[in-house]
Amino acid sequence: MNKIIEGVKNMTLTKALISEIEHEAANTKKMLERVPADKFDWQPHPKSMTLKQLATHIANLSGMTGKIITTKNLDLADSSIKRPEINSTQDLIKELEEGTSQTLNALRSVKDEDLNENWIMRRGDHIIIDIPKAAAIRNMGLNHLYHHRAQLGMYLRLLDIPVPGMYGPSSDDKLQAK
Repeated sequence: MNKIIEGVKNMTLTKALISEIEHEAANTKKMLERVPADKFDWQPHPKSMTLKQLATHIANLSGMTGKIITTKNLDLADSSIKRPEINSTQDLIKELEEGTSQTLNALRSVKDEDLNENWIMRRGDHIIIDIPKAAAIRNMGLNHLYHHRAQLGMYLRLLDIPVPGMYGPSSDDKLQAK
């Protein structure tokens, strides 16, 4: 146990983020693999995203940390931002894997002190956030993804699709093991 604690004490921020993202990407993949394309148009409520919109948003968020690292700002009003065409569960997985790869490559190429630089998210002239990149990574990259991944778990539950465990077996995993 002491070796683990010492390893964490000596870990840089970028190495800690790499470790977390690698672990969480595997969990996110387990969730996205359960998304059935024939249910893409389903939504639990008229004000909710469709299953496809939510799953696509999660897959897109896998690259957000990389965008934060490699840019000074993001303008959500920019109509030139390319969105991938998602037509299948495999398209979701591909987007997740590509975004995760870009994020990990960006993290491997940056120093911890570079993450103190401010990053701005805006919609045209309206500034949404203007915070250090390290905080933007946590808030707009990782926590944002985890929040929506939990939503996806509820969508799957409502569709009676077994929900995979994220940090140990889920109740569905336990039932399948019997």
